[in-house]
Amino acid sequence: MNQAQNLLIDGLTSTKHVAHAAIIKIEDGSILATTPGFGIQSQASVFVQAFFQDLLQIRREGLYFKDQYYKCARADDNAIYLKGKDNGLVLVKTKSLVLVGTYSQGMYPSVCVEAVEKLADYFREKGN
Repeated sequence: MNQAQNLLIDGLTSTKHVAHAAIIKIEDGSILATTPGFGIQSQASVFVQAFFQDLLQIRREGLYFKDQYYKCARADDNAIYLKGKDNGLVLVKTKSLVLVGTYSQGMYPSVCVEAVEKLADYFREKGN
C-alpha cells in the first residue's frame, strides 16, 4: 500500500461513513490511490471533467456512476455532492487532485462530506 492509499483507509473509510474512496490526478485522469474493491477506472475522467464543464448542467442533470443516477445536491468550483437512492458521491477538487468518497445506506452523508473535505484541506496545505 502506498501513502495515499493509507490516507484513504485511515482518514476516510475508518470513519465508517465513507464506503469507498479514490484520489484522481487532474492532469491526466489517472488514479493515484483507491480503497480496495472500488472500481472507478472507467469513471475517473468523468469525475475530473465534471469540474471543468458547466456546473449548472451538473446541477440540473446530475451524474451517472456505475449505471445509477445521482442527483446533484451541490456543485461549485471545489465540490460536487451527489445523492442516489440510498447512497451518494462526494467529489472535492484541490489544485491537482479530485478526491472521491462514497457513502451507502446507514451512513451519515454529513460525516462523509466532512471527512473528504478534511482530506482535501490536507492536500491543499501540502500544495496539491
